[in-house]
Amino acid sequence: MPQATTPDGVKLHYEEVGSGSPILFVHEYGGDFRSWEPQMRFFARRHRCITYSFRGYPGSDVPDDASKYGQQHAVGDVRNMLDHLRIAKAHVVGLSQGAFATAHFGLQYSDRALSLTLAGVGSGAERHMHETFKSESTAHARRIRAEGARSYAEGLKTNPARSRFRLKDPRGFEEFLTNLAEHPAIGAAHTMAEYQGKRPSLYDFEAEFRRLDVPTLIVSGDEDGPCLQPSLWLKQIMPNAGLAMFPKTGHTVNIEEPDAFNRAVWDFIALVEAGKWLPAAKG
Repeated sequence: MPQATTPDGVKLHYEEVGSGSPILFVHEYGGDFRSWEPQMRFFARRHRCITYSFRGYPGSDVPDDASKYGQQHAVGDVRNMLDHLRIAKAHVVGLSQGAFATAHFGLQYSDRALSLTLAGVGSGAERHMHETFKSESTAHARRIRAEGARSYAEGLKTNPARSRFRLKDPRGFEEFLTNLAEHPAIGAAHTMAEYQGKRPSLYDFEAEFRRLDVPTLIVSGDEDGPCLQPSLWLKQIMPNAGLAMFPKTGHTVNIEEPDAFNRAVWDFIALVEAGKWLPAAKG
Protein backbone atom coordinates (compact mmCIF):
# COMPACT_ATOMS: atom_id res chain seq x y z
CA MET A 1 0.00 0.00 0.00
CA PRO A 2 1.88 3.13 -1.17
CA GLN A 3 2.26 5.91 1.36
CA ALA A 4 3.86 9.34 1.40
CA THR A 5 5.35 10.56 4.69
CA THR A 6 4.84 14.25 5.45
CA PRO A 7 7.51 16.41 7.14
CA ASP A 8 5.61 16.09 10.45
CA GLY A 9 5.63 12.31 10.21
CA VAL A 10 2.09 11.55 9.01
CA LYS A 11 1.74 8.80 6.40
CA LEU A 12 -0.75 9.47 3.60
CA HIS A 13 -2.18 6.64 1.52
CA TYR A 14 -2.26 7.27 -2.21
CA GLU A 15 -2.90 5.45 -5.48
CA GLU A 16 -1.75 6.32 -8.98
CA VAL A 17 -2.37 5.08 -12.49
CA GLY A 18 -1.60 6.14 -16.05
CA SER A 19 1.08 8.26 -17.65
CA GLY A 20 1.31 11.75 -19.08
CA SER A 21 0.88 15.14 -17.49
CA PRO A 22 -0.07 14.64 -13.82
CA ILE A 23 -3.46 15.24 -12.20
CA LEU A 24 -3.74 15.23 -8.41
CA PHE A 25 -7.27 14.73 -7.03
CA VAL A 26 -8.09 16.20 -3.59
CA HIS A 27 -11.24 14.80 -1.94
CA GLU A 28 -14.10 16.34 0.04
CA TYR A 29 -14.85 15.99 3.77
CA GLY A 30 -17.28 13.14 3.15
CA GLY A 31 -14.95 11.33 0.76
CA ASP A 32 -11.51 9.73 0.67
CA PHE A 33 -9.18 8.35 -2.00
CA ARG A 34 -12.02 6.16 -3.31
CA SER A 35 -14.15 9.19 -4.18
CA TRP A 36 -12.24 9.80 -7.39
CA GLU A 37 -12.58 6.34 -8.93
CA PRO A 38 -14.69 7.57 -11.92
CA GLN A 39 -11.99 10.16 -12.62
CA MET A 40 -9.04 7.81 -12.11
CA ARG A 41 -10.47 5.43 -14.70
CA PHE A 42 -11.29 8.16 -17.20
CA PHE A 43 -8.30 10.50 -17.00
CA ALA A 44 -5.69 7.72 -16.86
CA ARG A 45 -6.27 7.31 -20.61
CA ARG A 46 -4.04 10.35 -21.13
CA HIS A 47 -2.68 11.44 -17.75
CA ARG A 48 -0.76 10.27 -14.70
CA CYS A 49 -3.52 10.31 -12.06
CA ILE A 50 -3.03 10.39 -8.29
CA THR A 51 -5.65 10.17 -5.56
CA TYR A 52 -4.91 10.16 -1.84
CA SER A 53 -6.60 10.24 1.55
CA PHE A 54 -6.25 13.22 3.87
CA ARG A 55 -4.62 12.63 7.24
CA GLY A 56 -7.25 11.06 9.49
CA TYR A 57 -8.93 9.24 6.60
CA PRO A 58 -9.00 5.57 5.48
CA GLY A 59 -5.58 4.26 4.54
CA SER A 60 -3.73 7.25 5.98
CA ASP A 61 -2.48 7.80 9.52
CA VAL A 62 -5.03 9.00 12.06
CA PRO A 63 -3.18 11.23 14.53
CA ASP A 64 -4.68 11.62 17.99
CA ASP A 65 -3.23 15.13 18.27
CA ALA A 66 -5.75 17.74 17.05
CA SER A 67 -2.91 20.10 16.13
CA LYS A 68 -2.00 17.71 13.30
CA TYR A 69 -5.21 18.74 11.48
CA GLY A 70 -6.49 21.91 9.83
CA GLN A 71 -6.44 23.87 6.61
CA GLN A 72 -2.74 24.61 6.58
CA HIS A 73 -1.91 20.92 6.99
CA ALA A 74 -4.33 20.10 4.16
CA VAL A 75 -2.72 22.67 1.87
CA GLY A 76 0.75 21.49 2.81
CA ASP A 77 -0.18 17.88 2.11
CA VAL A 78 -1.09 18.74 -1.49
CA ARG A 79 2.47 19.99 -1.88
CA ASN A 80 3.82 17.03 0.11
CA MET A 81 2.18 14.58 -2.29
CA LEU A 82 3.78 16.32 -5.27
CA ASP A 83 7.16 16.38 -3.52
CA HIS A 84 6.96 12.69 -2.62
CA LEU A 85 6.13 11.75 -6.22
CA ARG A 86 8.78 14.15 -7.57
CA ILE A 87 6.20 16.07 -9.58
CA ALA A 88 7.23 19.64 -10.28
CA LYS A 89 3.78 20.82 -11.43
CA ALA A 90 0.37 19.22 -11.71
CA HIS A 91 -3.23 19.88 -12.58
CA VAL A 92 -4.88 19.93 -9.13
CA VAL A 93 -8.57 18.99 -8.93
CA GLY A 94 -10.39 19.49 -5.62
CA LEU A 95 -13.94 18.99 -4.39
CA SER A 96 -15.48 20.90 -1.46
CA GLN A 97 -13.00 20.64 1.44
CA GLY A 98 -10.48 19.55 -1.17
CA ALA A 99 -11.38 22.58 -3.29
CA PHE A 100 -10.62 24.89 -0.35
CA ALA A 101 -7.23 23.18 -0.02
CA THR A 102 -6.71 23.44 -3.78
CA ALA A 103 -7.60 27.14 -3.85
CA HIS A 104 -5.18 27.94 -1.05
CA PHE A 105 -2.54 25.70 -2.63
CA GLY A 106 -2.89 27.92 -5.70
CA LEU A 107 -2.45 31.04 -3.60
CA GLN A 108 0.61 29.69 -1.79
CA TYR A 109 2.26 27.51 -4.42
CA SER A 110 1.11 28.83 -7.78
CA ASP A 111 4.42 27.77 -9.32
CA ARG A 112 3.47 24.10 -8.65
CA ALA A 113 0.07 24.25 -10.41
CA LEU A 114 -0.53 23.65 -14.10
CA SER A 115 -4.19 24.40 -13.42
CA LEU A 116 -6.75 24.39 -10.62
CA THR A 117 -10.23 22.86 -10.61
CA LEU A 118 -12.44 24.05 -7.74
CA ALA A 119 -15.61 21.95 -7.56
CA GLY A 120 -18.31 22.39 -4.95
CA VAL A 121 -16.32 25.22 -3.41
CA GLY A 122 -17.53 27.81 -0.94
CA SER A 123 -19.73 26.16 1.71
CA GLY A 124 -19.89 28.52 4.66
CA ALA A 125 -17.67 31.12 3.02
CA GLU A 126 -20.22 33.90 2.61
CA ARG A 127 -19.91 36.62 5.24
CA HIS A 128 -23.39 36.17 6.68
CA MET A 129 -22.94 32.38 6.95
CA HIS A 130 -19.34 32.02 8.06
CA GLU A 131 -19.62 32.11 11.84
CA THR A 132 -22.70 29.87 11.80
CA PHE A 133 -20.88 27.37 9.58
CA LYS A 134 -17.96 27.23 11.99
CA SER A 135 -20.15 26.79 15.06
CA GLU A 136 -22.17 24.06 13.33
CA SER A 137 -18.95 22.30 12.37
CA THR A 138 -17.84 22.32 16.00
CA ALA A 139 -21.19 20.79 16.98
CA HIS A 140 -20.84 18.13 14.26
CA ALA A 141 -17.38 17.28 15.61
CA ARG A 142 -18.79 16.70 19.10
CA ARG A 143 -21.47 14.43 17.69
CA ILE A 144 -18.94 12.43 15.66
CA ARG A 145 -16.77 11.94 18.76
CA ALA A 146 -19.79 10.67 20.67
CA GLU A 147 -21.53 8.64 17.97
CA GLY A 148 -19.00 7.95 15.20
CA ALA A 149 -18.89 8.76 11.50
CA ARG A 150 -21.82 6.46 10.73
CA SER A 151 -24.20 8.81 12.54
CA TYR A 152 -22.92 11.77 10.53
CA ALA A 153 -23.31 9.77 7.30
CA GLU A 154 -26.92 8.97 8.16
CA GLY A 155 -27.61 12.68 8.58
CA LEU A 156 -26.59 13.37 5.00
CA LYS A 157 -29.59 11.43 3.73
CA THR A 158 -31.71 14.55 4.27
CA ASN A 159 -29.08 17.14 3.31
CA PRO A 160 -30.58 19.32 0.53
CA ALA A 161 -27.29 19.54 -1.36
CA ARG A 162 -27.05 15.71 -1.41
CA SER A 163 -30.68 14.83 -2.09
CA ARG A 164 -30.44 15.03 -5.88
CA PHE A 165 -27.61 12.46 -5.84
CA ARG A 166 -29.78 10.14 -3.76
CA LEU A 167 -32.69 10.53 -6.19
CA LYS A 168 -30.61 10.07 -9.34
CA ASP A 169 -28.38 7.23 -8.23
CA PRO A 170 -29.55 5.42 -5.06
CA ARG A 171 -26.89 2.73 -5.46
CA GLY A 172 -24.09 5.27 -5.86
CA PHE A 173 -25.40 7.33 -2.95
CA GLU A 174 -25.48 4.29 -0.67
CA GLU A 175 -21.91 3.46 -1.65
CA PHE A 176 -20.90 7.02 -0.78
CA LEU A 177 -22.57 6.73 2.66
CA THR A 178 -21.04 3.29 3.29
CA ASN A 179 -17.56 4.61 2.59
CA LEU A 180 -18.13 7.66 4.79
CA ALA A 181 -19.38 5.49 7.66
CA GLU A 182 -16.03 3.67 7.60
CA HIS A 183 -14.06 6.83 8.39
CA PRO A 184 -12.21 6.75 11.73
CA ALA A 185 -14.15 8.79 14.27
CA ILE A 186 -11.05 10.51 15.67
CA GLY A 187 -9.90 11.68 12.24
CA ALA A 188 -13.40 12.71 11.16
CA ALA A 189 -13.99 14.69 14.37
CA HIS A 190 -10.58 16.40 14.34
CA THR A 191 -10.97 17.30 10.67
CA MET A 192 -14.43 18.73 11.27
CA ALA A 193 -13.32 20.77 14.28
CA GLU A 194 -9.88 21.91 13.15
CA TYR A 195 -10.45 22.37 9.40
CA GLN A 196 -14.14 23.03 8.85
CA GLY A 197 -14.58 24.71 12.22
CA LYS A 198 -11.60 27.05 11.94
CA ARG A 199 -10.93 27.76 8.28
CA PRO A 200 -11.09 31.39 7.20
CA SER A 201 -13.59 32.62 4.65
CA LEU A 202 -12.56 32.61 1.01
CA TYR A 203 -13.76 36.21 0.97
CA ASP A 204 -10.88 37.16 3.28
CA PHE A 205 -8.51 36.51 0.37
CA GLU A 206 -10.11 38.64 -2.33
CA ALA A 207 -6.93 40.60 -3.09
CA GLU A 208 -4.91 37.40 -3.42
CA PHE A 209 -7.46 35.72 -5.69
CA ARG A 210 -7.54 38.79 -7.92
CA ARG A 211 -3.81 38.31 -8.53
CA LEU A 212 -3.95 34.54 -9.09
CA ASP A 213 -3.69 33.99 -12.84
CA VAL A 214 -3.29 30.17 -12.83
CA PRO A 215 -5.86 28.66 -15.25
CA THR A 216 -8.85 27.77 -13.09
CA LEU A 217 -12.11 25.92 -13.64
CA ILE A 218 -14.88 26.43 -11.07
CA VAL A 219 -17.59 23.74 -11.06
CA SER A 220 -20.91 23.83 -9.23
CA GLY A 221 -24.19 22.02 -9.26
CA ASP A 222 -27.13 24.41 -9.41
CA GLU A 223 -28.72 22.70 -6.38
CA ASP A 224 -25.62 23.10 -4.25
CA GLY A 225 -27.03 26.18 -2.55
CA PRO A 226 -24.13 27.12 -0.24
CA CYS A 227 -21.67 27.05 -3.16
CA LEU A 228 -23.56 29.02 -5.80
CA GLN A 229 -22.69 32.58 -4.78
CA PRO A 230 -19.08 31.78 -3.78
CA SER A 231 -18.54 30.05 -7.13
CA LEU A 232 -19.88 33.05 -9.03
CA TRP A 233 -17.84 35.41 -6.83
CA LEU A 234 -14.63 33.52 -7.58
CA LYS A 235 -15.43 33.57 -11.30
CA GLN A 236 -15.92 37.33 -11.16
CA ILE A 237 -12.68 38.13 -9.34
CA MET A 238 -10.18 35.54 -10.59
CA PRO A 239 -8.51 36.78 -13.78
CA ASN A 240 -8.24 33.42 -15.58
CA ALA A 241 -11.23 31.44 -14.27
CA GLY A 242 -14.15 29.81 -16.04
CA LEU A 243 -17.40 28.59 -14.49
CA ALA A 244 -19.23 25.33 -15.31
CA MET A 245 -22.72 25.01 -13.82
CA PHE A 246 -24.50 21.64 -13.97
CA PRO A 247 -28.33 21.63 -13.87
CA LYS A 248 -30.29 19.63 -11.31
CA THR A 249 -27.04 18.67 -9.59
CA GLY A 250 -25.95 18.86 -5.96
CA HIS A 251 -22.71 18.96 -4.03
CA THR A 252 -21.00 15.65 -4.84
CA VAL A 253 -20.73 16.63 -8.46
CA ASN A 254 -17.88 14.33 -9.55
CA ILE A 255 -19.74 11.13 -8.62
CA GLU A 256 -23.27 12.44 -9.10
CA GLU A 257 -22.59 13.48 -12.72
CA PRO A 258 -19.28 11.78 -13.57
CA ASP A 259 -19.69 11.95 -17.36
CA ALA A 260 -20.43 15.68 -17.40
CA PHE A 261 -17.75 16.41 -14.81
CA ASN A 262 -15.11 14.38 -16.63
CA ARG A 263 -15.89 16.03 -19.96
CA ALA A 264 -15.78 19.53 -18.53
CA VAL A 265 -12.45 18.96 -16.79
CA TRP A 266 -11.04 17.05 -19.79
CA ASP A 267 -11.86 19.94 -22.12
CA PHE A 268 -10.48 22.45 -19.61
CA ILE A 269 -7.15 20.64 -19.25
CA ALA A 270 -6.89 20.19 -23.02
CA LEU A 271 -7.31 23.94 -23.51
CA VAL A 272 -4.77 24.69 -20.78
CA GLU A 273 -2.21 22.37 -22.31
CA ALA A 274 -2.81 23.86 -25.75
CA GLY A 275 -2.18 27.33 -24.35
CA LYS A 276 -5.72 28.40 -25.20
CA TRP A 277 -7.26 28.91 -21.73
CA LEU A 278 -6.68 32.64 -21.60
CA PRO A 279 -7.98 35.57 -19.55
CA ALA A 280 -10.88 37.52 -21.01
CA ALA A 281 -9.91 40.36 -23.31
CA LYS A 282 -10.17 43.76 -21.70
CA GLY A 283 -12.39 46.03 -23.73
